[in-house]
Parts: sequence; structure tokens; C-alpha cells
Amino acid sequence: MATAVELRAKCAAEIDSFGRLGYFNDRPWLRTAFETVPREHFTPDRVWVPQRGQDGLYPVLDRHEQPEQWLEAVYSPRLALITQIADGTVRIEDGPADSSDFTASISCPAVVVDMLHYLNPRPDERVLEIGTGTGYSSALLAHRIGAGNVTSVELQADLAASAHGRLHTLGYGGVQVHVADGEAGWEQGAPYDRLISTVGIHRVPPAWPRQVRPGGLIITPISTPLGSDALLWLQPDGDGSAHGGLITGVAFMKLKSQRQRAPWRELGWPRFPDWTVTVGRDGEQRIRTSS
Repeated sequence: MATAVELRAKCAAEIDSFGRLGYFNDRPWLRTAFETVPREHFTPDRVWVPQRGQDGLYPVLDRHEQPEQWLEAVYSPRLALITQIADGTVRIEDGPADSSDFTASISCPAVVVDMLHYLNPRPDERVLEIGTGTGYSSALLAHRIGAGNVTSVELQADLAASAHGRLHTLGYGGVQVHVADGEAGWEQGAPYDRLISTVGIHRVPPAWPRQVRPGGLIITPISTPLGSDALLWLQPDGDGSAHGGLITGVAFMKLKSQRQRAPWRELGWPRFPDWTVTVGRDGEQRIRTSS
């Protein structure tokens, strides 16, 4: 059986091979953090795999009953592991589940790395994290900027307590974990240099640009009308507004307060007929809105 250290190195090498900008590219600090922080420490002993088995159910992986399969899943680059279904009304103790109402997970390693690549905090900068989850991303941030510079908010008190315990055990107890609605950010610690959300949104909460310094950075998944979410970057202007753009496709569970989506027009998206495609003689392709 491969050790966690060996699987961590293998996972990092696979992420390195994905072959595009992002991930570890030009971020040696991120590679070091990934290979140092034990992801298995932040993964619950029992998780659901988000791929239905032959019985049509989402199977459970148990660390004690299936140690090899569990550890391999922890370090599978593109596999998220589900830690909660239907806000906890579906119990992991009951085994494989039929419901796909996933409400908490530990995101797949590749996506965690990619988001931190674009956030790229500098040493000693202050970062606000929306959605503590298991605490894994908090630990990677703490390794880069120092635990005392990480503030994380988690809506569910039990998840926040578990994450803080895991962080404390590894020496990252200085991470400030607060039980709060991430839509409101955490005003008490503002202004922050950067903000990262590990939960998706339909609309950028107004509190977020207000709590990040002018010229800082926000990285968050946002829903799009194209059938998937996208990673969004925003730079606050200092007056509560921000500007930015989309980076890459992702898929994330939504903030609890934003699970119901408003019509796309109300969220600022143009209609598809407003999107035009132009192809030049040299094959150059341009896509824009007509407005």
C-alpha cells in the first residue's frame, strides 16, 4: 500500500501534468504547501464518493474498512469527496445514499490548487476565506501567510469546530474560524488583502468588495448560463464596487442563502442572442456581447 506521502507526491505530479496556466505553474510556494499539508488529516473517516455505483447509490468509503481505497480517493486529483448530504439529514452512518443533494465536501485537489494559484497571497497578507469546510484550504493558506493572517467563516457550527480542531492539531490553531453566514463576510477583521470563497454564488454579496482593500483580490466560483460555474476574479475599487472577469470552468455547491437562483437577466447576464461570434480569415475567433 502506498503511503500518504507517496500519494501526495503522485497527486502533485498529476496536477503538474494538466498542461495549462494555473495549478502549480509559477507558484513554488503552492507546491511546497501541497506537499507539506496532509490532506488526509482534513478528510473525515467516512465520505461519500459522488459517482453512483452499480446499485445506483453513492457509495461510502470508510478509512478503517477500506484504508487503501480511502487514501487513494483522498489524493485523486479530480475527485471531490462528499461530507454532507441534504444539510445532514442524510446520515453517513446509514451507508450508500440515493440523494444527490450534496451540501458539503472536501473539494478535489486540482480545484483547490487552481483557486489558490489565482489567489496567490503574499506572505503576511490577510485573507478572508468563505466556507471553512474541513479546514484543508485554511491550512494551505496558513502555510503560506501564517495562521494568524487567515480568517475563515463557516455557517455550520459543527463543521467549524471540527475544522478548528484539525487545524490546531497541525499547529495552525491561530487560524480564526468564526460561525457566521459567509454572505456577510466578516466585518470585524476588515479590510483584508484577499478573499476566497470555497462555495459558489449566483450574485456577488455586496459585503465582499467592501471588506477587501482597494486593489486587493476576490476569487470565487459563480454560476453562469452556460451549464457550469466559472471561477471569477474581482478587484475592489475602494467604494464598494469591483471589476474583474471569468477564468475557468468549475462546479461548486452554493451558499445556503443563494441556493435559489434569480433569472439570468436579473443577475446581469445578457441573453444568448446578444452574444456574437466573429471568425476572421486567419481563423481568429472573437466572442463578445452586442451591447
